[in-house]
Parts: sequence; structure tokens; C-alpha cells
Amino acid sequence: MKRVEGSAGIKLLECTNPVKGKWRIRWDVQPGEHRNASYMEEEFGHKPEDEEIRSTVMAWYNKQTDTAILSGFSYRDIPVWLSSENQFNYKSAYDLAVQTGGGTLPVTFKFGTDTEPRYHTFETLEELTDFYTKAMKHIQNTLADGWKKKDAFDLKEYQVE
Repeated sequence: MKRVEGSAGIKLLECTNPVKGKWRIRWDVQPGEHRNASYMEEEFGHKPEDEEIRSTVMAWYNKQTDTAILSGFSYRDIPVWLSSENQFNYKSAYDLAVQTGGGTLPVTFKFGTDTEPRYHTFETLEELTDFYTKAMKHIQNTLADGWKKKDAFDLKEYQVE
């Protein structure tokens, strides 16, 4: 699967080589300039069944959502990697700080990237709450955006007459 450039009116399901039985599905069509568009495309060696089309497109949207959650959040202009492990660590530190009225603070987290690490120390419960709330809001908004895109998928658009 790859992102390609083509005409804006491209068919979402098309037989590209009847002799070899090559078919392509397309999705995430993004309009460009001069009646062009970019879109994701996957080729099959047979006419794909409805479930193959659906699962290919849904898997791509899921991966896009996961990637946006992992690497799409910044706190105070510093990139924050939101892996499952980091999410757990942030939640644990936040919960413990709340339960102790800030008694477990300060707490320091490594943000940034592997090549440019940035360490941030949270001194107050208010500052840690601000960070944790913004991180969770990022995750919720990203999930909602992914669900919206998946809900908009219409298999009827892939019917060949």
C-alpha cells in the first residue's frame, strides 16, 4: 500500500490489468491542485471481496490513529511519546500524586526524542494535572477523529457495475 498522485475522479475500485487479474482499491482521497488528488492505493491479484476492501482500509485507519496517538502530542512545544507504557507511567504518577495531595512530587519524565531528549520535572499537582489532562484529551480527540473517518467509509462506493 502506498500514497500515489492521480486524477481527482479516480475510481475507488478498478481493474487495472484484466489479463493478469490486477485490481486496485483506493481510499483517503485528498484533493490537490489542477484536478489532481493524492490517495492511498493497494493492489490485489484478484478482484477483492468486500471484506478484503473493508479490512484493508480499516487497518490503515487504525494504523494512522495509533501513529497520531504515539507521536502527535506535544507539551509546551516538546514532543511527548505516548506509548502504552508511557501512558501507564503518566497515569500512575498522576494518580499517586492526586491520592497523596502532591506528596509524591516532584516527578520527572523524559520527553523529546531519542536524539534530543528533554527532561521535564513537575513540581506541582496543578502542573501535572495540566499535562495529564492535555495528554488524555489528545488521545480522546485522536480516537474520535479515527472513528469518524472509519464511520464515513462506505463499501457501496466500491461496487463495480
